[in-house]
Amino acid sequence: MRTPHLFAATIGLGLFAAMPQIAQAQTFTFSIGSPDGKIATASRPASLGKIETETADDFVLATNTQVKGATFTGLLPSESAVKSVTVEIYRISPKDSTDPPSGNVPTRVNSPSDVVFVTRQSTDNSLTFTTSILSPSFTTSNSVVDGINKSPNQNTGGEGAVTGQEVLFDVDFVSPLTLGADHYFFVPQVELVNGDFLWLSAPKPIVDPGTAFTPDLQSWIRNDRLSPDWLRVGTDITHEGPFNAAFSLRGDVTTVPEPLSLTALSWGSLLLLLLVGKVRSVRSSTGLSSPNSD
Repeated sequence: MRTPHLFAATIGLGLFAAMPQIAQAQTFTFSIGSPDGKIATASRPASLGKIETETADDFVLATNTQVKGATFTGLLPSESAVKSVTVEIYRISPKDSTDPPSGNVPTRVNSPSDVVFVTRQSTDNSLTFTTSILSPSFTTSNSVVDGINKSPNQNTGGEGAVTGQEVLFDVDFVSPLTLGADHYFFVPQVELVNGDFLWLSAPKPIVDPGTAFTPDLQSWIRNDRLSPDWLRVGTDITHEGPFNAAFSLRGDVTTVPEPLSLTALSWGSLLLLLLVGKVRSVRSSTGLSSPNSD
């Protein structure tokens, strides 16, 4: 009689169905696009004689994502050396922020939050980076380096055209950034031996081969004098733009298939009951007794 084998197979089906399914990783890529030559904005950590300045541009994640690396493009003075690279991720205010805000800027709607959400930096070996010169001479129509002021003096118009080496930074995160589905801001900071790193703007709205998304917010900037507040580079400071900034992200999106436990296990249990009933029916008709019935 094959009943024991069918019984074991049914049990196996039920157990398999109840097991958690294996997560599958899919490649994630995102890009704002290439520099458009419109503006370059300072983004640097605090150093001797210089206050911290941060420029931020946004991206959206639709699901849990492991961000493993990034690129960003900026201007460097000729023959300047890179001392350190930092990448920060902010969420959108009022998350991680004092609410209501200070009122020192025209608005905090859709700005980065007050405090950073996650950080990686070369100084503690949590990221590594390489650089590539894309052009020995690249000029932008305007720039923002020091003219970052509280209201009502925020509209400086920018600090004019700048020229420098166009350099691509390629960053790998030693420990990936684990980010849930949300709207974020990306902030790269570069410390140089001399001069300032200026992050280059990119087209807004995003064009191919960039990754268009909604809502695509404009770039924001702040320094230690303005912190924790932020200003919109285009709308508040230059009355131009609005602007995006040139960067990309790469990593994995982790998806977990729908568990089979509820549906498949139910069918397995039903089949098991039918087989048990069949066994009992056969034994009753043949006069067989169950083992160990005494």
